[in-house]
Amino acid sequence: MELLPEDAKKIDVPGASTDFYEYRKDGVTYYQFDTSTMGPPEPMVNAVSGLKLIDGPDKKLVMINHKKPMGLLDKVGENYEIETEKLDDGRVKLLFSYKSGESEKADLADASCHG
Repeated sequence: MELLPEDAKKIDVPGASTDFYEYRKDGVTYYQFDTSTMGPPEPMVNAVSGLKLIDGPDKKLVMINHKKPMGLLDKVGENYEIETEKLDDGRVKLLFSYKSGESEKADLADASCHG
């Protein structure tokens, strides 16, 4: 199952340990990564690295993971709008969107996994 659009371009994200891709759709820039084959702490490390890119309503982060990352959601759930979708192959797709007045408060300095 290919979840990336054809025009997605690989980008360098500081602190990330997996490939990130960038693409635009309907005036929004999306950053996407897949940690579905990685164990802790890699999903948290990469999500925190990616969330640093989400500094306005015109940017979103797409995370593909093997399960719902509860430690991450506990850490930043109040700071971002988060949509979760169960994929046909059992993986989970999360879409993180900027939440005005809250995303700025997210503690993105600590990428440790506590859950």
